[in-house]
Amino acid sequence: MPKMKTKSAAKKRFSFTASGKVKAGPAGKRHGMIKRSTKFIRDVTGTMILCASDEKIVKKYMPYNR
Repeated sequence: MPKMKTKSAAKKRFSFTASGKVKAGPAGKRHGMIKRSTKFIRDVTGTMILCASDEKIVKKYMPYNR
């Protein structure tokens, strides 16, 4: 059976922690910052850990990054 391919979009957007959780950048910080609250902008800086249900989906897209 041939190797499974990694989704290129997932490879660019997600990375894994040492314990196997999935890290991602929070959505909603590309443009339109004037209408957003200061608290929102502060909360979406950096990266976040995905919830278990989203993690399952991403791990299907990236079969060899565990």
